Amino acid sequence: MGRSDHATQMLSGWAVGTPGPMRTGPLVPAHRPVAAPGPDELLLEVEACGVCRTDLHLAEGDLTPHRPSTIPGHEIVGRVASVGDAVSTFRVGDRAGGAWLRGTCGSCRYCSAGRENLCPASTYTGWDKDGGFADLVLVPEAFAYRLPEAQDAALLAPLLCAGIIGYRSLRRSALPTGGRLGIYGFGASAHLAAQVALAEGATVHVMTRSAQARELAMSLGASSGGGAYDSPPEPLDSAILFAPVGDLVPVALEALDRSGTLAIAGIHLSDIPVLNYQRHLFQERNLRSVTSNTRQDGREFLELAERIGIQVTVSRYPLNRADQALTDLAADRVNGAAVLTSG
Repeated sequence: MGRSDHATQMLSGWAVGTPGPMRTGPLVPAHRPVAAPGPDELLLEVEACGVCRTDLHLAEGDLTPHRPSTIPGHEIVGRVASVGDAVSTFRVGDRAGGAWLRGTCGSCRYCSAGRENLCPASTYTGWDKDGGFADLVLVPEAFAYRLPEAQDAALLAPLLCAGIIGYRSLRRSALPTGGRLGIYGFGASAHLAAQVALAEGATVHVMTRSAQARELAMSLGASSGGGAYDSPPEPLDSAILFAPVGDLVPVALEALDRSGTLAIAGIHLSDIPVLNYQRHLFQERNLRSVTSNTRQDGREFLELAERIGIQVTVSRYPLNRADQALTDLAADRVNGAAVLTSG
């Protein structure tokens, strides 16, 4: 199927039915027509799709669905099956990636200032439009990434959100050259961001409740691995909170040295306890959130990941076990990143 062949096809995958805990079965099978690509869209045959904690938040109702029966998934690696009439940078057969940020207005003051991640009209893959928990997906050309042709699709998929968001979180943490970084929670994003920090000369300390994750952190070069609420062995210049646990905010703030910065990486966080000004914020400690990413973040990270040879640890699931992948993610049974694979 090419530019001029736009016959309607049927996709198969998983959609969010009634959001709720994974034990209630919020994911339901989806079999529906997929529209022909619009003038500026690509239709991808999905090779692999990473399973992000945001997908879990959508399935369980922590994030309110933007539309009923949406197919989640926004770490998409696929082959171009057909293109819209105005597409100029991709051809049928090319490998392309779709990520979380799907669209922006391009003209508001945030977009004009290079901060499109804050665009009030931004749209998101797997939230506003169907995502990659399926065998076919539509991706706007302007928000698609060109990916290496020969690399294992399952190892590329986590780079498209876990990697990009981890990279933005690292930059938001204002880690100085050769600085001391604390990472709270060590899943998909954290194990990639840690490698970037280490490649740039940082000392990395990991705090997480998972013994398996601590082992992974140490194997990648972390200087220490402790429990989620443990104190690191030295004051931190920067910290990133990847775990969606508000109780860890004061813990991480207290671990910062003077003028240190804590970046909170998640789109959802449980309630933060009352902070004590002297213990948690005084001495010019900084608290920052992270909101989505820009396409420039994506381009920078993907180039950096290839340059440093980033190692991606994945747990593979066939597409028909998407519900099990989310269940395992909810129970912290995934080492590294969960990825759905086709076939």
